[in-house]
Amino acid sequence: MAATLGGMKTLLRPEGLVQSPAFTHVAIVPPGMTTVYVGGQNSVTADGTLVGEGDIAAQTRKTMENVRTALAAAGATVHDLVVVNVLMVDGEDIAAAYPVAAEGLEGAAPLVAAAFVARLGVPGALVEVSAVAAVPAS
Repeated sequence: MAATLGGMKTLLRPEGLVQSPAFTHVAIVPPGMTTVYVGGQNSVTADGTLVGEGDIAAQTRKTMENVRTALAAAGATVHDLVVVNVLMVDGEDIAAAYPVAAEGLEGAAPLVAAAFVARLGVPGALVEVSAVAAVPAS
């Protein structure tokens, strides 16, 4: 199954692979698109204050807000995302973070990879999200 978004990128959910409304398996970005890279975002405010200490849902919400802010700075939205990479501290409840992350994606279904790690670079951070988006070249 293929979905072409805005006539630009194509996201595929091939038969034979698990089908999920939350993510796709293949993205095709045609020539002429500009690639936007979003570095690892955590649940921190502009002054570096951690939001939601010890609360994976609250941290995921703020992290996704920061991802949307970073995308907006490049003229992109979550609907331009091609791939999202999620790092979560080992032992955290992914089931508590998942619905909040899905809400933050506003219905977009990019490629997604998630991994558990021992700790993250920001003290107290439980989740980190990096992403790649593609927008029409200006």
